Amino acid sequence: MAVSPLVVVAGTIAIAALWRILRQYFIRLPLDNLPGPPRSSLALGHLPELTTRDAWKAIQHLAETYGPVSVLNGVLGTRMVHLYDPKALHHILIKDGEHYPKDSAPSNDLHLLLGPGLLTTEGGQHRRQRKMLNPVFSAAHLRHMTHIFYDIAHKLRRAVEARVSKGSAEEVDVNGWMARTTLEMLGQAGLGYSFDNFVDDSTDAYGESIKLFFPSLSRVPLLGIAIPWISHYLPESAMRMILRCFPSPGVRTIVTISDTMERRSQEIINEKKAALLRGDEELVQGVGEGKDIMSVLLKDNTTASDVEKLTHEELVAQMSIFILAGMDTTSNALSRTLHILAQHPEKQQKLRAEIQEARGSSASNIGEDMAYDDLVKLPYLDAVCRETLRLYAPVNLIIRRAAKDMVLPLMWPVRGKDGTLMHEVLIPKGTAIVPNLQASNCNRALWGDDAMEWRPERWTEGLPGELEEARIPGVYSNLMTFSGGSRSCIGFKFSQLEMKIVLSVLLSKFKFELTDKPIAWNASAVTYPTMGEESTKPEMILKVTCL
Repeated sequence: MAVSPLVVVAGTIAIAALWRILRQYFIRLPLDNLPGPPRSSLALGHLPELTTRDAWKAIQHLAETYGPVSVLNGVLGTRMVHLYDPKALHHILIKDGEHYPKDSAPSNDLHLLLGPGLLTTEGGQHRRQRKMLNPVFSAAHLRHMTHIFYDIAHKLRRAVEARVSKGSAEEVDVNGWMARTTLEMLGQAGLGYSFDNFVDDSTDAYGESIKLFFPSLSRVPLLGIAIPWISHYLPESAMRMILRCFPSPGVRTIVTISDTMERRSQEIINEKKAALLRGDEELVQGVGEGKDIMSVLLKDNTTASDVEKLTHEELVAQMSIFILAGMDTTSNALSRTLHILAQHPEKQQKLRAEIQEARGSSASNIGEDMAYDDLVKLPYLDAVCRETLRLYAPVNLIIRRAAKDMVLPLMWPVRGKDGTLMHEVLIPKGTAIVPNLQASNCNRALWGDDAMEWRPERWTEGLPGELEEARIPGVYSNLMTFSGGSRSCIGFKFSQLEMKIVLSVLLSKFKFELTDKPIAWNASAVTYPTMGEESTKPEMILKVTCL
C-alpha cells in the first residue's frame, strides 16, 4: 500500500524532533566537563530544586559546593550554565550583552501577558524604550517627587498608629503594609494614579490584579517553558485565545489578571492623554501633580521623533511592568530590613538615633521631613539599606541565553571533571545562562570570611581591596542586586528613595520586635515572607510599639 506523502513528512518531523531531544542525553558537550551536581530528574533536570519555596537553600548550596561556574541540567537533557564569576558576569551583561538576550524565542510568558515593555523587549526596541524612560528615573527628577513619597509614608504612619495603642506592643502584618505602601508610591509617582486611601482594607481591581500576578504565574510554571516553544509556530493573539479556553483554572486566572491590567492601563493612559490635551493645569491638579513618570513620558512622547516615539501598545505595557517590577521587590526588601532590625534591636536603635538627630537638625519646608539630599546622605541608613540588599537580594537569579556560539572568559580558572584547568568556557548557541546575583553578593573571596553575616558597619569601614579589583558589573555599589549593563534595573534609585523615606518615617515613630511566631522566607520570582514554612500566605507579623 502506498504511503501518503503527508505521513512521510509528519514521520520525518517526528523523528527529527525525537532525535533533537534524545541527542541531549547521548551527545557529550564541552559544558559537561564543568563541575555540577548529579541530575535529579531525567525529564526536568535540576528545575524541581530551583522552583520550590526553599530553592534559595539549593541555590546557596550550589554556589558554595561547585564554585563560581557550574553546569546544571534543564528540561529534556538541555544544559544550563550557573555562574557568579565577575569576569563572566561582565561579558554576559556588558561587554557581549547583545549576544546574551533574555530569550531567543519570538515570545515568552511575560511578553505574552504584559506586552512589549522594558522588561520584555530586546535589542533596538529595548534601547529605544530605555532612552525614553531614563530621564524620568534620574536623581534630578526624583527630587521633585520626594514630597509625594513622604505624604504616602505619613498616611502609612497614621494608619499604623490607629491600630497600635501608645506604649503597648501590637502584632501587625508589616509585610501587608509595605506592599500597600510601595504600590501607592509607584501608583502616584509612577502613574499619577491612587490605588489606596489607607483607610479601607483593600485596593481597587487594578491593584489587586497587580498583587496577584506573580503569585498566580508561579502556580503555572509550565507556561514559562511552553510559550517560548509554541511562539515559533503561533502568534500571541492565537496563544491568548487558547489560554482563555484552557482547562486549567490556574492558566485562566493568570490570563484574566493580564486582561484586567491591560484594560485598566488603557483607561488610565487615555485619561492622561485627555488631560494633557486640556493643558498642564489639569495635570498639576491631579494625582502625581503632573510630575509622575507616565505624565512626563506621555508629554515627551508627543514631541519625540517618529523613530523614537513609543507606540500605544508599548506605553500600555510600561505601566503594568513598572508596577510589577517595583512593588514586590521594594516592599519585600523593606519587610526584610524591618525583620532584621527586629532581630538586632541595638542596630535598630542606632539607626533610629541617626534619623531622629537628622530630622531635628535638618528640617525641610515639609514639617520635620528631611530634604532629598540630606536623606540619601545619612551614612548608617545608607549602610543598612546596602547591607540588606547585599545579603538578601529580592531576586536571586536571572536568565540569559546565548544567541550564538560564545567563548566566556573567567576571572578564576575552574577545575574540570577531567582534571584540566579551564580559563574559559565554550557556550553553545541556545544555552541558558543563570547568573547568580545572590552568590556574587555573598562571595567570600571578595567580601571576606564574614560575607554571610549582616553587618552594616562594613560599608563605613571601607570595602575589601579584592572587591574593588574584581570590578563587579552591578549598577549599584559593587552589588548585583539590581543587575548590570543595559538591562539593569532602571528604577533602582526610585526604590532606594522609597526605602529610605519609609524607614525614616516609621523608625522615628515605632519600635519593631519579633513575636514568638517563626518567619520563613520563600523563593519565588521575588523572595517573600510567610509566618512559618507551612503557610502559603505572604505576610510578616512583628510586634509594633508606638514610641
